[in-house]
Amino acid sequence: MIALTLSSIAAVLGGTLQLAGDDTVDTLVSGMVDTDSREIRPGDVFVAKPGEVTDGHLFVDTAVAAGAVLAIVERPVDARVSQIVVADVIVALADLARHVVRTVRDEGMLRIVGITGSNGKTTTKNLLARILEPEGPTVAPRASFNNEVGAPLTMLRVTRDTRFLVSEFGASAPGEIARLAGLVQPDVGVVLMVGMAHAGGFGGIEATFHAKSELVRAVRPGGLAVLNADDARVRDMAPIAADGGLAVRWFGTSPEAEVRATDIEVTASGTQFVLHLDGVSVPVSLRVLGAHHVMNALAALATATALGVEVHDAVARLEAVELAERWRMQPLGSDRVRIINDAYNASPDSMSAALRTLAQITEPGQRMVAVLGAMSELGEYAGDEHDRIGELAVRLRIPRIVVIGDAARRMFLAAVAEGSWSDEVVFFADADSAYEYLMGELRDGDRVLVKSSNSAGLRFLGDRLGESFS
Repeated sequence: MIALTLSSIAAVLGGTLQLAGDDTVDTLVSGMVDTDSREIRPGDVFVAKPGEVTDGHLFVDTAVAAGAVLAIVERPVDARVSQIVVADVIVALADLARHVVRTVRDEGMLRIVGITGSNGKTTTKNLLARILEPEGPTVAPRASFNNEVGAPLTMLRVTRDTRFLVSEFGASAPGEIARLAGLVQPDVGVVLMVGMAHAGGFGGIEATFHAKSELVRAVRPGGLAVLNADDARVRDMAPIAADGGLAVRWFGTSPEAEVRATDIEVTASGTQFVLHLDGVSVPVSLRVLGAHHVMNALAALATATALGVEVHDAVARLEAVELAERWRMQPLGSDRVRIINDAYNASPDSMSAALRTLAQITEPGQRMVAVLGAMSELGEYAGDEHDRIGELAVRLRIPRIVVIGDAARRMFLAAVAEGSWSDEVVFFADADSAYEYLMGELRDGDRVLVKSSNSAGLRFLGDRLGESFS
């Protein structure tokens, strides 16, 4: 965070400053800001966020022991640290993030990119950050820090030396992206796709469209919208961009895309395609598995080159990325039994893409095994969407389908109804039972996909299998 006095922070937050020790209103604070006392380092600011399970106010002493020099609280705490008492620490966190980013931007160096979409946000964010980092200090979220807490915490890592801020915006209900993106008014807004992820919270696909388009509306006038030409709903955001005075840069495989991929080939070692951009054609060899990641790469390339990165430099940096993010198409195990752990997030679109990737990378003589868990946040659409994934797995002729957890049972039933024979599809109530089965079932030459939403916990099963066959 940029250096601010205690009095100026209190003024930004509209809070009451209670000094401790030798602190004065002019004491400067410039450390990181966090809601997790375990992440606090000397000089940092601790935000005591109330939670459903516990309360951050109980951990102020722990944060002080770790070196916190300021606590932002909703009620005074008996601790030897200066405190700013506010009505709502989440609102305060957003207010502080807005102030820090605006202060640095007003000095003229900072460029801000916002990314949203039903799938691919974290991968695209990581790819773009890797391209931008050699150009200058770049701040991007850790993991999937894209909600009302994670996004402001990322923004608060900006300093006066920061040249690029890459923000990832997720949401489970309308208005959240507008609120988060409105904190920074990005120079560039990237929309990857509009799909069924979180459809239960949004109330359907059309509501999802309106929620994702909030990012386009939040881009500052004269900015740029980077849009997916292959997604009909994203294409429908072009008039919104025009109304906001934004330029549009299209990416995709469609002929009209300005940043376009052709000759896509997926193998067990990565994904290859030819990039066409500004009259130049460049072969690209991604180490990241899956044809669906081509779109994420195109979005990153479209954004980076619009920000002034030379295309060949951008491609070279992209090709150096070995893993976009842990638990996202992460290769584990060995050539003997290859595990692909993609169990951090799952939606109907990403589940379909992962299954198709499994089919594409499995060579003759090798066997496909799909280990599948539930897709969360689909609401009333959950049953039908789980049915479709079970049917797709059979239609892709995957000879071993392992379904785990009661929330995913309809996948199993749909696969049986689609014509899966005998023990080609099996169901287990929990991951431990599935692990025991798989340890007796897997054999040399198997290619195993582990795919589910984070809540299903199968990422840890993927890790166990990876260790067992490494």
